Amino acid sequence: MGEFVRFEADPEGATGVGVIRLERPPMNALNMQVQEELRAAAQEATASDVRAVVVYGGEKVFAAGADIKEMADMSYADMVARAGDLSSAFDAIARIPKPVIAAITGYALGGGCELALACDIRIVAEDAKLGQPEIKLGIIPGAGGTQRLSRLVGPSKAKDIVFTGRFVDAGEASQVGLADRVVPAAEVYSAAVEYAKQFAEGPAQALRAAKTAVDGGLAVDLASGLALESHLFAGLFATEDKQVGMEAFVAKQRPKFTGR
Repeated sequence: MGEFVRFEADPEGATGVGVIRLERPPMNALNMQVQEELRAAAQEATASDVRAVVVYGGEKVFAAGADIKEMADMSYADMVARAGDLSSAFDAIARIPKPVIAAITGYALGGGCELALACDIRIVAEDAKLGQPEIKLGIIPGAGGTQRLSRLVGPSKAKDIVFTGRFVDAGEASQVGLADRVVPAAEVYSAAVEYAKQFAEGPAQALRAAKTAVDGGLAVDLASGLALESHLFAGLFATEDKQVGMEAFVAKQRPKFTGR
């Protein structure tokens, strides 16, 4: 458990769900320590028996971006040494082999938006603001913002958001696909946990394969993506959950997946 980031399994009786909590008030600024604690939390979530993960920054803010005070005096050489670790820390969140849901309150800006983009699903408060304002500092997003955002909302809309550095409200975020659900601010955490709970007794190997197929397919051409899908599809016929699921279907019963 880190000083600013911690992973909690089965919070408040939500068996099978894990929560990665950011707790660096007032704005959850993402400095190097938070970066590495996020990486450690992602590893812990991956190793845990939970089958879905919620990333949550608290009732007031998700994460308002990088710690600019820490970055202000960095040179080119300093950032060359750091940039890869920054990006790979968020990639560790993206590579958790389970559904990962961002519960977004307040602001998800800069690195905070990039952290949300590393998640699979984004549940956003009605009054939340998202964006990539790095251009206003004379830089660009450096931890996935130009890449994941363009894959999610398309290159033209991503360029608009990155070029202008403007804040995107929840309504627009929903329209362009940056937000998957918009709920009242007081309901963000509970809505994210409730969404995650549907996977708590799900087929863990199939969920893992589905995530790998979608994410891996986006990185290659269609033919390679289809080959990856076929490989993963066939592999699930070696799992216990495939047998459980198909036998339950034939018997018109609810499957009791084991995760194996």
